[in-house]
Amino acid sequence: MSAASFESLKAVAGDVSRETFAALEAFEAHFLKWNRSINLVAASTEGDVWRRHILDSAQLAAIEPTAKRWVDVGSGGGFPGLVMAFLLGERGGSIDLVESNRKKTGFLQATVGQFRLPARIIAKRIEDSYPLVGMPEIVTARALASLIDLLDITEPWLASGAHALFHKGRDYQREIEESTHRWRFDLIEHPSAIDPQGVVLELRNVRRL
Repeated sequence: MSAASFESLKAVAGDVSRETFAALEAFEAHFLKWNRSINLVAASTEGDVWRRHILDSAQLAAIEPTAKRWVDVGSGGGFPGLVMAFLLGERGGSIDLVESNRKKTGFLQATVGQFRLPARIIAKRIEDSYPLVGMPEIVTARALASLIDLLDITEPWLASGAHALFHKGRDYQREIEESTHRWRFDLIEHPSAIDPQGVVLELRNVRRL
């Protein structure tokens, strides 16, 4: 167990048990083994999975420390959805992971089973998943689509009162501007704890114009 890695996790996610940290370390090795077979993330980031993907995902836990019901759309390689499943496990929460790619859902299912995570895999397109997902408090997405498209595909949950936490990169201001022509929302920009050019956009009270 690396003390520096444990401290880096607590720095971005808040209070985390040693057991959860150890599980996330084991998940990192598990992820890298799968990534060699099905290309879950770009090879260029394989050498820095802990920081670039795990810590980047874990920062959501500090932004929303009390929410218990989450849904992650376009879950792919499990970021942020699987990482949040590990963290929600010690908070009594759960998360639904929506992913339609068969190989990726296989990875997600195997991971949830191996680590006994409080997560369900919804192997559907996002627009077909709405009846299967219980009303979430938080909707997440990372590296999936532009903000205006994310708002379109998550509208059923956001219109019912869920909040969004969307990872965004350097062009996020342009995406916000484009979205205001179709949407109104209350917005908090959380500077990324990992990417100096990135943010996590927290959107509340989302409504279509």
